[in-house]
Amino acid sequence: MSLSSLSTLSTLERTGPRRITDLAMYEGITQPSMTTLVSSLERSGLVERRGDPSDKRVALIAITSAGLKVLRARRRESAGAIQQLIDKLPADEVAVLAAATPVLEHLVELGAETWGQASPSGRKSSRVDVTGHPQAGGS
Repeated sequence: MSLSSLSTLSTLERTGPRRITDLAMYEGITQPSMTTLVSSLERSGLVERRGDPSDKRVALIAITSAGLKVLRARRRESAGAIQQLIDKLPADEVAVLAAATPVLEHLVELGAETWGQASPSGRKSSRVDVTGHPQAGGS
């Protein structure tokens, strides 16, 4: 699966159903390219078209349960691969990563504010620090 496909699924998961034009703008690709991408994701059963309750002429693209499963599986694979690499680092470098975590989280929040996304700090999540240990008081 392409990075554009995964990014689009992730956007739909975070922001909810969106118009193709909005998805294209958000993902930084042309509307015809997004239309092609959405059609492919739709054929694979990863997204579906829904009517917009506020405008019956508009179709919204929404992630399906199958799309959520694929997205979450890819995230688990990526997290596992990163964890394997972190496990190979010396303790002092792991400590540097752990110390940088709050700054990286702040960058994500700033990005969310800048680009109009829901802030990750506004919802509960079970987070894990760079050493693989659960963090207390997940935000």
